[in-house]
Amino acid sequence: MTTTPDITLRSRLTTDCELHLPGDPGYDTARLAWNLAVAQRPAAVALPRTPEEVADVVRAAADAGLRVAPQTTGHGAAALGEQDLDDVVLVKLAALTGATVDPTARTARVLGGTQWQEVVEAAAPYGLTALHGSAPDVGVAGYLLGGGLSFYGRSHGVAVNSVRAAEVVTADGALVRASATENADLFWAVRGGGGNLGVVVALEIDLLPYAEVYAGMLLWDRERAPEVLPAWVEWSRTAPESATTSLRVMSFPPLPELPPFLSGRDLIIIDGAILETDADADAVLAPLRALGPEMDTFARVPAAALTQVHMDPPVPSPAVADHSVLGPLDDEAVATLLAQVGPGTRSGLMFAELRHLGGAFARPAAGGGVLASIAGDYALLCLAMAPTPEAVVAGKAAAFSVVRAMAPWAQASLVPTFAETRVDASRFYGDEEWERLLRIRAEVDPHRVFVANHAL
Repeated sequence: MTTTPDITLRSRLTTDCELHLPGDPGYDTARLAWNLAVAQRPAAVALPRTPEEVADVVRAAADAGLRVAPQTTGHGAAALGEQDLDDVVLVKLAALTGATVDPTARTARVLGGTQWQEVVEAAAPYGLTALHGSAPDVGVAGYLLGGGLSFYGRSHGVAVNSVRAAEVVTADGALVRASATENADLFWAVRGGGGNLGVVVALEIDLLPYAEVYAGMLLWDRERAPEVLPAWVEWSRTAPESATTSLRVMSFPPLPELPPFLSGRDLIIIDGAILETDADADAVLAPLRALGPEMDTFARVPAAALTQVHMDPPVPSPAVADHSVLGPLDDEAVATLLAQVGPGTRSGLMFAELRHLGGAFARPAAGGGVLASIAGDYALLCLAMAPTPEAVVAGKAAAFSVVRAMAPWAQASLVPTFAETRVDASRFYGDEEWERLLRIRAEVDPHRVFVANHAL
């Protein structure tokens, strides 16, 4: 790469791809990530509408001595925003969307900027769904290529294992197909290595045969946390793999747009899905329901409704977060977490979440990629809303404080889609997988054109 990159990109493009440079009227809008707390200021923002425009931008950027950062929604953009983007073209794929379902093969072809709700709605008429995330507006590609923790995951594993093929624009501007039989090394690496290997403009994924699912949430006032948290931890130790749940201690501001059961309240919530008959699911939940939740929405629902259960913010929002992966939690661990976020505390967080892992999450899939499984018992995610610079500083400190307190139970590994700060990317992979990933990165992108949230 040159040290003084030429940013006259428009003259180098052979297509009419929309491009915004600093100073252009649309630049400040185009550069925004979904996470509005992220101040990404790249050398340019490209908004391609076709794979051919993506390839054109990559070639033009490389010719100009610039690097390229792919982005779908920017939910997890915080780690990218911490990097120097002065010589980076941000390639935002928001206009490259669509999902085509093959009901016979139970697969879908999903374009690179597509969000999950479009996929689940396209699959629903055929009685199918996908290993989607917990929010409807999360980008499919970023989520899958970072692993993906679905509420079907303890039964079906890490979501990236559902990827059958990827269409990738590589560092030389070529559009290639990667699968088990085509560009196999790239296919292995991109399934977990994500945007470090190229711009993924389409994915072919396996779908699941669920028209309906037993899902919902149980809700209590936070004053009940000393009962609910240890009960859920105990329950999770023997819960069947058909149950994938999370527990969150949440604090909501007193906003009129929130429903009364949330506005201004501190709560503890258990939510997720159980892949059982209604009767068997009721039996699985019985120990938790015995705690007398204030609200219980668990029921048989259309599979497409599962994206609403977790109550993620429906619009772009400013937030900061920290994360770790925890092993088994004993009584001391539960007491430590309660001391941080339980009744009477003022953590400054919107939520502290424990996502139950184990089961198929921990089993590497046959023929899987670099990130074919995730070890550990729980993924811890601590998040604070951060609408001002002062709130960013305070929120980061609050999230780090909880993660630090839980460090005695932490493992070395991390989950890419939960890691909201810059970390050592080797922590996502095993040692052998890391070494192979670096070799493949050097082969497919020898000049390090591509920049990802978590750089290799």
